[in-house]
Amino acid sequence: MPLPPTFEVRLTEKRQLSPAVRELTFERGDGTPFAFEAGQWISLILPRVEGELRRSYSIASPPAGSSRFQLAITHVEGGPGSTFLHELAPGATLTAVGPQGFFTRPLDKTGPSLFIATGTGVTPLRSMIKTAVAVGHGLPMWLVFGVRRESDLLYRDEFEELAQKHPHIRFEPTLSRGSEVWTGRRGYVQTHVPDLWHALANLGLGAPHAYICGLKRMVSTVRDLLRKELNATREQVHSERYD
Repeated sequence: MPLPPTFEVRLTEKRQLSPAVRELTFERGDGTPFAFEAGQWISLILPRVEGELRRSYSIASPPAGSSRFQLAITHVEGGPGSTFLHELAPGATLTAVGPQGFFTRPLDKTGPSLFIATGTGVTPLRSMIKTAVAVGHGLPMWLVFGVRRESDLLYRDEFEELAQKHPHIRFEPTLSRGSEVWTGRRGYVQTHVPDLWHALANLGLGAPHAYICGLKRMVSTVRDLLRKELNATREQVHSERYD
C-alpha cells in the first residue's frame, strides 16, 4: 500500500464550537483541491521546540473539490498537541499527511443509516451527512449525538437546520448531564440506539447500517449492542474510535 502524501497546509480560520472545542480551517499551501473521502482522517506534524509531535484528526468538512478542510479539536488540559493547535495563529503553516482511513460510507449503499457519536466523534459523521445531502442522497439518515451538556453540542445549529430542511434527516441529541430545562433525550447514546434502530428497520427501505464514532468504551458498547442484541450483521456495523 502506498504511503499517504505529505503536503503543506496553512491555517486560515478558527472558531469556537464549544467551551473546549475549536474548529480549525486549513488550506493546502499550493492551493490545489484536497481530495479525500467523507469519514477519513489526516495527521498534522507539530514542530514544537520541545520536540516534534504528530496528531491525527477526522476531517469534519465534506469533500467538495476545495483546497480547504476543517478539523474540530478538543483542548485537553496539559495536552501538548491540542494546546499547540489551539494557540496556533491564522497564517501559520504545518505539514500534513493524508488522507487516511477506511471509515467511509459509500453513497451507493442501500438502506437507511443510523449515525452514533459522542464528542468530536461527530466530525466524520458530519462529513458523511453533508456529502450525502450534496449529492441528493435521500435515504433516511438519523444522528444520535451524545455529550454532557447543551454547550457541548458541536454543530447543533447546522444539524437542526439540516433536519428542518430535509425530512429524511433526524437529529437526536442526548445529554448525560443536561440541565433542568433540557427537554430532549437524556442519558448515554446506547440507551437510545435500540428504538432508533428498530424504527429504521421497520421503514421498509432496506437493512439499516450503523456508523459509530467516539471513545473506545462507547464504540465497543454500541457495537456489542447492535451485534449481540439487535442482530445486526458485521456488514451493517461500521466504527472508528479515537483513543
